[in-house]
Amino acid sequence: MLEFACYCLCRHFREECAAEFRRWRDVAQALINGLSKIPTHQKKTVYLCQLLIRIANGKKLECHFENDQRISPLESALSFWTLLEREEIKLEKLHEDIRRLIQIQIVAVHMENGYFKEAAEVLERLFTDSESDKPLRVKLATVIKSKDPYVPLLQSFSYNLLISKIKSYIELFTKENETNFLIQAATKQVESKGLGATALQNKTVNVNENNKRNLETKQRSMKEQESITDPSPGEIKKPRVRPHSRRKHRVSSALQSLNSLQNLQKHGGAVACGRRRQRWTYKEDLELKSGIREFGVGNWAKILVHGDFNNRTSVMLKDRWRTLCRIEQG
Repeated sequence: MLEFACYCLCRHFREECAAEFRRWRDVAQALINGLSKIPTHQKKTVYLCQLLIRIANGKKLECHFENDQRISPLESALSFWTLLEREEIKLEKLHEDIRRLIQIQIVAVHMENGYFKEAAEVLERLFTDSESDKPLRVKLATVIKSKDPYVPLLQSFSYNLLISKIKSYIELFTKENETNFLIQAATKQVESKGLGATALQNKTVNVNENNKRNLETKQRSMKEQESITDPSPGEIKKPRVRPHSRRKHRVSSALQSLNSLQNLQKHGGAVACGRRRQRWTYKEDLELKSGIREFGVGNWAKILVHGDFNNRTSVMLKDRWRTLCRIEQG
């Protein structure tokens, strides 16, 4: 159940469905609180849930997850990101990017709210004396002294960029941990009955004679009904289930159920939570023009990464540039 709650939490975070995210946040938190000890195979699941819950509240300094009231949601999120990194077999560049973005945004959020003293205190807690951390620590210390939350460093490593990187990690996580939750639940149910998972997966279910007779009676009734009643031109005849090869029928039904589940997972939230088309703001247009001056037309991915856009894709940037060109020419 925890894996399914985590999957739903990831999906709604990715699709930015705030109401559904809050609902599954409460479910996941209740399940996690019910664990006396985190099983080894569920550590990544628990850490990811806790990370997402804190990232979603990252800009709310009044929200506290730790007993120490000085610890902001993002600082708490960083501790869970560290735990997640320890569970990874191989650390990719994405992991380092997310770590740096969380560190920068911890400082940025304090500065945006005018807490410059607290930002300096956070900086002391965040960084050790290691040489690898020194360049970023020095840059952030300079930014805090300037008391300007809109310097290029904080704008380049924005909160929106952090969210985008977290979504990329979620996508990788869900691909690596794809599971059929219904099959898992069914397996547990069979095991609780003392039948074992092998019986569920490999053995054909034996239908007793009473069920056979009931099935044959129903089939005869259907045939008689079809012979008496002529279907209208608009009706579609239901295909008859051949009584032989019940094993093939079972496999086919199982595959259909699996496909239905996968379709629900992919498209289920599309109607309720699909992204609404957002109007381009004047600020975004300026970001786009600035990016084109720096990187040139066609380098949409670079412009997207370095610019501060509101949930845009590189294709959206290209289309908007074409629109702006037409407006200026016309």
